[in-house]
Amino acid sequence: MNIPGIGHISPGMGFLSPQESSDGLFRIGENGVAAIAASADKKVEFIAFADRTLALVKSALGYPAYYPLQPARLEKPLKAVLMDLDGTSVKSEPFWIWIIQQTTASLLDRPNFELEESDLPFVSGHSVSEHLQHCILKYCPDKTVEEARVIYFEHTRRELQAILQGGGRVNAFQPAPGLGKFLLELKAQGIKIGLVTSGLYEKAWPEILSAFKVLGLGNPANFYDAIITAGFAIRKGEVGTLGELSPKPHPWLYAETCRVGLGIPFEERHHVVGIEDSGAGICAIRLAGFAAFGVAGGNIEHSGARALCQGCFSSFDEIMAGIEAY
Repeated sequence: MNIPGIGHISPGMGFLSPQESSDGLFRIGENGVAAIAASADKKVEFIAFADRTLALVKSALGYPAYYPLQPARLEKPLKAVLMDLDGTSVKSEPFWIWIIQQTTASLLDRPNFELEESDLPFVSGHSVSEHLQHCILKYCPDKTVEEARVIYFEHTRRELQAILQGGGRVNAFQPAPGLGKFLLELKAQGIKIGLVTSGLYEKAWPEILSAFKVLGLGNPANFYDAIITAGFAIRKGEVGTLGELSPKPHPWLYAETCRVGLGIPFEERHHVVGIEDSGAGICAIRLAGFAAFGVAGGNIEHSGARALCQGCFSSFDEIMAGIEAY
């Protein structure tokens, strides 16, 4: 099938082929719908017409949204690189998946509980609440997301505090191989750098600080041209910020980093590339209108997002070569 904005999709590319959208609003052959394709993790559905495509971003919490899928390409000069944090810049996904596992174990009162391999695409790359909702639906349907969030942040605060004091889980946050060299090369070329994460500030900031301490690059707030996180958690008695219902694969974190943080208007989006290791992140980049580079090691292939990538690479050296090729 042909999906405008993506191109030709073959059966071996990891997409599902439903006859209608999951919300029942669109069906192949009706009202101009030519094809429907869903990512393998079923998080995003693409509704294709003759000359355009709509993307339905589903929500485990009941707030789906439709976005136009813009054609993506790279043009010289490259003005900005937008980079994911977990898995792309910092190797931390195992730690956060472990926190989700610990939270589920507490909900079940089963200290030895372990997630299954089939859970992995659903407990990384999205918001905390969506990760927890997946585990609740599968393992403890008598619990609520609100209960799970309380326990999740108890585990998180305890573990992060231990790490900041020099203890805790060993090697929880390490910069990805070649990250420092890559960042310095971008700086030398005058290319703006934005850091983008669906992680809450209290999760993301210790990761960034840990990585930059290892790299010897000083204060990350001074190094990056813009940093966007999912903000601050909503808790009883505290003021929270928007983040749990608008994370990747929604486009807003990437769109805000580029347009507001870096001052690059939408019309210049073809001079920007986003780098991600997750299917949700790749979708977010594309729905924000940017070309996407995939990084090996995440769930891009498993989630069926490979076809959305301008290229997929196994190292930052390869990514730099890919950037220079454009």
